[in-house]
Amino acid sequence: MALRHATVELDFGDGTYTFRLGLDEIEELERKCESGIYSIWRRLHPDVRDPRLGDILQSIRLGLIGGGMTPIDALVLVRRYVDERPLEESRDVAYAVVGAGLMRLYPGTLEKAAASGEAKATEPPGSTSSPSEATPD
Repeated sequence: MALRHATVELDFGDGTYTFRLGLDEIEELERKCESGIYSIWRRLHPDVRDPRLGDILQSIRLGLIGGGMTPIDALVLVRRYVDERPLEESRDVAYAVVGAGLMRLYPGTLEKAAASGEAKATEPPGSTSSPSEATPD
């Protein structure tokens, strides 16, 4: 499996899964939650802990789908491990999924950020912008 930016592997339910919130998933998350991505992320934040149910459910479901899981399989997992368990168990997973999508993290950077105590976005390999042109003086 080729890993893409905004991808993070997290323990969830019965195993370790790949989550990704690409732009399409972020747009759907905003529609489903009727709120902007930054508002969702703030509500999920460990210092705030004021999420709506949909913030948790939809972040995880859409993250699993963006990570390559079929929509049906993602829904089954969310029903089993979010609906049937205390929400606080899933809130941290949702926060990490949304954070990775926002920061466009690359594989390994979330683990490094967690170890150092601060999250930072990394630069993608190679630039996607055109090189600047030097102008003569």
